[in-house]
Amino acid sequence: MLDNLTQRLAKVVKTMRGEARLTESNTADMLREVRLALLEADVALPAVREFISRVKEKALGEEVIGSLTPGQALVGVVQKELAAIMGADLGPEASQLSFATQPPAIILMAGLQGAGKTTTVGKLAKYLREEKKKKVLTVSVDVYRPAAISQLQTVTAQVGADFFPSQSTDKPVAIALAAVDHAKRHYHDVLIIDTAGRLGIDEAMMQEISALHAAVKPIETLFVVDAMLGQDAINTAKAFNDALPLTGIVLTKLDGDARGGAALSVRHITGKPIKFAGVAEKLDGLEAFDPNRMASRILGMGDILALVEEARKGVDVAAAQDLAHKIKVGGKFDLNDFKAQLGQMKKMGGLSNLVDKLPAQFQQAASGANMDQADKQVRRMEGIINSMTPQERTKPELIKASRKRRIAAGAGVQVQEVNRMLAQFEQMQSMMKKLKGGGMMKMMRGMKGMMPGMR
Repeated sequence: MLDNLTQRLAKVVKTMRGEARLTESNTADMLREVRLALLEADVALPAVREFISRVKEKALGEEVIGSLTPGQALVGVVQKELAAIMGADLGPEASQLSFATQPPAIILMAGLQGAGKTTTVGKLAKYLREEKKKKVLTVSVDVYRPAAISQLQTVTAQVGADFFPSQSTDKPVAIALAAVDHAKRHYHDVLIIDTAGRLGIDEAMMQEISALHAAVKPIETLFVVDAMLGQDAINTAKAFNDALPLTGIVLTKLDGDARGGAALSVRHITGKPIKFAGVAEKLDGLEAFDPNRMASRILGMGDILALVEEARKGVDVAAAQDLAHKIKVGGKFDLNDFKAQLGQMKKMGGLSNLVDKLPAQFQQAASGANMDQADKQVRRMEGIINSMTPQERTKPELIKASRKRRIAAGAGVQVQEVNRMLAQFEQMQSMMKKLKGGGMMKMMRGMKGMMPGMR
């Protein structure tokens, strides 16, 4: 959806240059492309119709001010309405979890089998522990899928939360009530209940989850839906919304190809805010959903705020300061420092994750590169450095032909890979040398004329 919609908008923006205002004619041209892109992204037809209607109403007659072209002005309208239809019109507090209850705050997770509920429970537990500083307990009432309980126990242990054990012979409501009692007695702030799913909607599942809801009275009932479902997400969302008083939606697998199709459809059908989005398979791959930022990403404007947040979480500030001090006082940038920089990049999700959050023009510049291959190359370079002795890491100049052969054998790569890694290291080392004693200003002066806006 991102690539398709961005390309269509860019094409129409070019054709609208030189026009003084948005008219019914030129707006219709733009909206035709937007409509096709949304339908190709598997957005539900009712959601597409409402969205196009809202954009048309807001855009017609809008004056083009300053340096904006009509195309750019319309992109602004589309961005606002895209954010609104994904929940921005509900206000920022709508996408927040509520904890306004006597502890524990109970969160009931509902959805079909395969939507990623169990993994999402683990991700949510990690998010609540680290971001909200909550003491979290998880429990599985899925007594039908043999591995469900042990799977939740595993992911809960990985994120450092507490787990309430259950047996497949127990009744789901009895398990849930026992977990609530345990959470109260052990002063947990939050209890997350992982419910059973089916491959499709059936009456038995709906009756069971309704009974669970009545028994535990959760403050949050979150519908977990696979963003790759497309049109099928509509029927699933409607069934769960009819059976349960949902309070929010969690979109999983948003790093796949669908990019927003289900986000628009499910939000439109249920009227409930999207609270979280699963953006990676790892247990830290859960983001609080922000409609404005998602709209910007869909329109190819990037999500620089998310990039900054990941940098803040992933970068070791103390290590960065130590390296800066080392370079400033004339210390030598060695392979240990180089490996540390590769590690920081991995902590931020790798190159593919970073590029995905950049504006479209930067993504297009990187389009010729295989980001997955680049991430593999980073891991390979780490493996090569790990095959070196401590002396070789601090004194790379010692690495001659015989040592290269030994390092290559230890890392399971060809000697050419070792040479390539050392060449990249030398480039980085050369750049670091320029940062000493006012070198940064020299570098900036040398870049004048190469970057737009620099004088």
